[in-house]
Amino acid sequence: MRKALRWLLALTVFIGTLSTAAGAATAAEPEPTDIKDRILSIPGMSLIQEKPYPGYRYFVLNYTQPVDHRHPDRGTFQQRITVLHKDTARPTVFYTSGYNVSTTPSRREPTQIVDGNQVSLEYRFFTPSRPAPADWSKLDIWQAASDQHRVYQALKPLYSANWLATGGSKGGMTATYYERFYPHDMDGVVAYVAPNDVVNNEDSAYDRFFARVGTEECRDRLNAVQREALVRREPLKKKYEAYAAEKGYTFTTIGGLDKAYEAVVLDYVWGFWQYSLLKDCDTIPAPAATATDDEIWESIDTVSGFSAYTDQGLETYTPYYYQAGTQLGAPTIHFPHIERKLIRYGYQPPRNFVPRSIPMRFQPDAMRDVDTWVRHHATHMLFVYGQNDPWGSERFRLGAGARDSYVLTAPGMNHGANVAGLVADEKSLATARILKWAGLSPSAVAQARPLAEYDAKLDVRDAEREPALRP
Repeated sequence: MRKALRWLLALTVFIGTLSTAAGAATAAEPEPTDIKDRILSIPGMSLIQEKPYPGYRYFVLNYTQPVDHRHPDRGTFQQRITVLHKDTARPTVFYTSGYNVSTTPSRREPTQIVDGNQVSLEYRFFTPSRPAPADWSKLDIWQAASDQHRVYQALKPLYSANWLATGGSKGGMTATYYERFYPHDMDGVVAYVAPNDVVNNEDSAYDRFFARVGTEECRDRLNAVQREALVRREPLKKKYEAYAAEKGYTFTTIGGLDKAYEAVVLDYVWGFWQYSLLKDCDTIPAPAATATDDEIWESIDTVSGFSAYTDQGLETYTPYYYQAGTQLGAPTIHFPHIERKLIRYGYQPPRNFVPRSIPMRFQPDAMRDVDTWVRHHATHMLFVYGQNDPWGSERFRLGAGARDSYVLTAPGMNHGANVAGLVADEKSLATARILKWAGLSPSAVAQARPLAEYDAKLDVRDAEREPALRP
């Protein structure tokens, strides 16, 4: 009996020794060294695809996010991100467009300036980064900022150098909101052409803009085509009906083809200045009164897009219109060059562009809060606007509490305004601040030039084009 007990004790000790050795071996296993393996070792991160690009590694990923960051136990969804990997020792630029994420390798202007990595995030509720079922009350600027915060926290241990947030238009707004709610994450923010609609019902700044933008000759040409499209509403609506039937377009959300037609036409002047330049006025039919129906149609369609307010055109942008109608605000302008009898609906509210099954309630304090914070607390923030971009009519402004922050305007530029388009002194200033905030050497800051060579395929410089009257 004693012999059996001694044998059992020895066996137990032996098994324990094996377990300890196995545990020690597991603990001693080296951390992964390949960047893909290091990224995929982050809990909640999964690979969709890796795409080659010379000098970089490029990954399309999913990251598990809470539907509600206040109650993370109440469900999750998969949010797409991309990582353009240069070197873990380089600065990282955190980019979002505020819409869908592109899965084609690209490099935003700050990424080229600092020669760094780039993390790009798809905005929540833009498919496929949408919870199912979708609780639309969880689509707000704080929840979206919290998405960015969690991605930053997940990747910061790998990319330990300085981080900058950036984005254009709604992406510039997104970068600003992120800074407002998580001011200790980023080392700097570069927000391009970011609207700031503080008081939703006061939009006179837009009317003043359209009264003086460009030249009188150009304004008259655009106004005449817009008016002519309303004068010829009935014949052009027949063309629209045939176009919609051919494409299979429907108009349930907006409430009919007539409403959609007028919305497209009223976007025309705005859309031209948003995406075109003064030199493009030569493409506008003139005189409008003698232009053919096809010429009027083609010009309106090229600038505004007759598919924009169909159910199919609106569906992709439901999250934007929901946010415009609940927090961001939306512009309303007047048309003094058009007789009132020709305008039936005017600029329609975002509610008209969101399915009625989705409830909406406007929160007037959301933008006031962000505006007040920027004026009094902005630190290491750069706002860049285009002189001829309508969205810059209501912009972010700095107050006495701002530190090392700037609002700059690129002459003659549209919604694609960037640092490269600034006048020389301001371009040098902006480039130097971006390099400084990225934590780069004093000599690089002093030279105030982009550290990476321009790459025509990789570097994105055009306006981030969405259908007209969307930032």
